[in-house]
Amino acid sequence: MPLDCIFCKIVSGGIPSGMVYETARSIAFLDAFPLARGHTLVIPKEHHVKIQELTAEETSDLFGAVGVVAERMERLAPSSLVAVHNGRESGQEVPHVHVHVIPRTAGDGAGPVHSMFARRPKLSQEETAEILEKLKK
Repeated sequence: MPLDCIFCKIVSGGIPSGMVYETARSIAFLDAFPLARGHTLVIPKEHHVKIQELTAEETSDLFGAVGVVAERMERLAPSSLVAVHNGRESGQEVPHVHVHVIPRTAGDGAGPVHSMFARRPKLSQEETAEILEKLKK
């Protein structure tokens, strides 16, 4: 575990957190800088920067915990946003895998994920085929 990772410090008990849920491999706690009341982070206990670094067991445990937290979130709001920033360029601010579970209500001022992207690509059929080939390999 990196000594400077704030989430690893939470896992080890070095930093107190509002623990919401815990499994053998994952923990969920209230976000210190919430976007909405109840905003919760779900993280693997082992340090990994990106989702693709997780083992199959860690992935299963993590997203099982996300499901439990999302269900509990409905005690606060009728819906929730589940989001992962997978790398610095995507907006990941803490380099430790974490899943945001954010309660959502009508009129909360946040839009759909598509509202995050002001410049959307207009792809030709050839470009789409090229992308598809790269992703299928």
